[in-house]
Amino acid sequence: MGTSIAAVITAAGSSTRMGGIKKEYLVLPEIPDTVGTAREPDGEALTVLGAAVSVFASVDRIGPIIITVPPNADNGEYAARRALPQRLLRQEVPAIFFVPGGASRRVSVHHALSTLAGFKPDYVLIHDGARPWIRPELVDRVIDAVIRYDAVLPAMPPSETPKELEGGFVKRHLNRASVVMAQTPQAFAFKPLLAAHEKAAQRELAESVEYTDDAQIWGEFVGPVAVIGGDKDNRKITFPYDILL
Repeated sequence: MGTSIAAVITAAGSSTRMGGIKKEYLVLPEIPDTVGTAREPDGEALTVLGAAVSVFASVDRIGPIIITVPPNADNGEYAARRALPQRLLRQEVPAIFFVPGGASRRVSVHHALSTLAGFKPDYVLIHDGARPWIRPELVDRVIDAVIRYDAVLPAMPPSETPKELEGGFVKRHLNRASVVMAQTPQAFAFKPLLAAHEKAAQRELAESVEYTDDAQIWGEFVGPVAVIGGDKDNRKITFPYDILL
């Protein structure tokens, strides 16, 4: 048997910084000179989530895809399904599943990983559903890198000089050459990542700890994370104006 690779697309957040508008379900505008397209070949408009999932579904090496959806919402899965191109739901490969998220991104990803355990993938890619301009080429490069290193993330150099703060003042002037801006998909060997999430969950119960991404969890409980070059167009939609840039 060949290498088995799964994907998790996170879309369970409340989009607070979007004013409560569910950003993953917004229809992408047609913007000249942007990466990819905002429409299906038949002319159907793509949502933010639909564009992201379409790219992962187009990569032959990707197996099951898990999409995390808002928890405690009767129409959580229904709304997510409506946000996807219907052709993706009709096809058998890759299979797409929906999992209710949790109170945080980490909990949502943990739910998805627990669901994936039944599929026993060798590796898993975890991608923000609010990054619609991901390219298949980047997905392929991440897959090649995770098979080599077991843990990898794409990143871009910062465009401005970063500073570390303490009490409202600059504590340290960081060297821009040694700092990167992490993107997704982040990818990991599956079994160690699931075990790391279980340890992170235990620590969250015992302490006031917040994990902002899976690379942080892997770094604390497993080991180093390799970095490869990201893509400047692989932006995340956080604020309303981001969808138009």
